Amino acid sequence: MKKKKLNTVFIGIGSNEGSRTANIKSAIDLINALIDCKIEKVSSFYETIPFGAIEQNNFINAVIKISTILNPIELFREVKNIEKKLDRIDREKWGPREIDLDILFFNDLIFSDEIITLPHKGIIYRDFVLIPLIEIEPDLIHPVFNKKISEFVLELKTKTIINKLSEPLFMEENYLGIK
Repeated sequence: MKKKKLNTVFIGIGSNEGSRTANIKSAIDLINALIDCKIEKVSSFYETIPFGAIEQNNFINAVIKISTILNPIELFREVKNIEKKLDRIDREKWGPREIDLDILFFNDLIFSDEIITLPHKGIIYRDFVLIPLIEIEPDLIHPVFNKKISEFVLELKTKTIINKLSEPLFMEENYLGIK
């Protein structure tokens, strides 16, 4: 049997409805439970003001790094299934969400179709994605712009992070086999 290529993927996670931190932890658990995915790193959790003009609760956001043998479309379907399992309700764009899972980077793949765009096109405008990415992968290069992710932070016009949550919300050891 031919061995499948192991892909490195970064996923943005956000929630501003219900128990926000519990929603994010549940999403991480469900991603880690996928047979073909393994959590490699998890950022801190950040409280952020909502992106867009709709009146809503603040978000909790994080970024995870995973390894997987799934291809981008397979992984996209899996994360959308996880959103459904966690009772995400489809609302207006940039509206409230029980859980939001976005594939940010898939290796160095540059790809777009009617289902997915990689890398995610909003990354360079969102501190709630850039800061957690830098935290877990400080030397990450954006394959479209050939620039370090950290360089985009200096160019941000809007900042939405209001708080880095200090209590330990996630025990990385559980996923990395340390504990």
